[in-house]
Amino acid sequence: MRYTTLPGTDINVSKICLGSMTWGEQNTEIEGHQQLDYAIDQGVNFIDTAELYSVPAKKETQGSTEKIIGTWLNKRAKRDDVVIASKIVGPSDFAKHIRTGGFTKVELEDAIHKSLQRLQTDYIDLYQLHWPERNTNFFGVKGYIHDTSEQWNDNFAEILSFLQDFIKEGKIRQIGISNETAYGVMRYVEEARKGLPKIITVQNPYNLLNRKDEIGLTEALHRENIGHLPYSPLGFGMLTGKYLEEIPKNSRVDLFPNYNRYMNENSYKATRAYNEIAKQHGLSLTQMALAFVNDRSFVTSNIIGATSLNQLKENIGSIDLRLSDAVLKEIEAVHENTPNPAP
Repeated sequence: MRYTTLPGTDINVSKICLGSMTWGEQNTEIEGHQQLDYAIDQGVNFIDTAELYSVPAKKETQGSTEKIIGTWLNKRAKRDDVVIASKIVGPSDFAKHIRTGGFTKVELEDAIHKSLQRLQTDYIDLYQLHWPERNTNFFGVKGYIHDTSEQWNDNFAEILSFLQDFIKEGKIRQIGISNETAYGVMRYVEEARKGLPKIITVQNPYNLLNRKDEIGLTEALHRENIGHLPYSPLGFGMLTGKYLEEIPKNSRVDLFPNYNRYMNENSYKATRAYNEIAKQHGLSLTQMALAFVNDRSFVTSNIIGATSLNQLKENIGSIDLRLSDAVLKEIEAVHENTPNPAP
């Protein structure tokens, strides 16, 4: 395993982060514990979850993933050996069974308290805002369209002040954001310069089919010393190649057809081209796609996920692969020809 630190801190994290959103839906508690045990044995020490999980979001399974991690932490009794990241949901119709008040002090307190209970811990190492309160483009929306009727007032400073209180109480150590744009990042940075806590990470989708963060966001991350935590590095499984012929039974897209944002015509075209590169160089498409993300200069830790141990072994094994200049050049050629087919 390779390691780095969360920017601006002394918190050491593995370059591979274990994602967990299938635990409690596609995976049982026993399977979640098996994944955790295997990942830890391979040197992974960074685990990402959210109050929303498992997915898809529904009342019956909400919080199940944190509970599975909590029972594992309780059994293992070595909390300080791992770094736990979790998130509070943003406002939306699909998460209104969890909360409806946005990032208010009351909602943050409720969310943090419940996550701590489910996780069976006294603190969360990295606490993130799962998506913005304001109207902007995320979750597969390509471009920003301004809504003149939007009822949102700038509250970046207020949110940071609330989070500062929980940091002082020792309930959270550091803060981050997710599904955020360059505008949001820089507004949080601006308020931190006035003395409020600084966001240290952004958790956004990033993969061979979606490199849009390179257009405007990654410069801000480099210059402001903020880490990128890519999620969906395999594009909901598209970049494993398993969907190139047909949709496998019990795969995510088979079970939940709405998870199809990576499955348009150009995505298939680009994936086939990347698959050819992998075959020509004797590589697994899965590991090539993950290795590409692992070694981006702005990436702090790559959030991988799996529903089986075999998938998990292959995903974690990508840390040992360094792509040659020839492979990287061919990848760039495909990207130039079919840029960001699934942003």
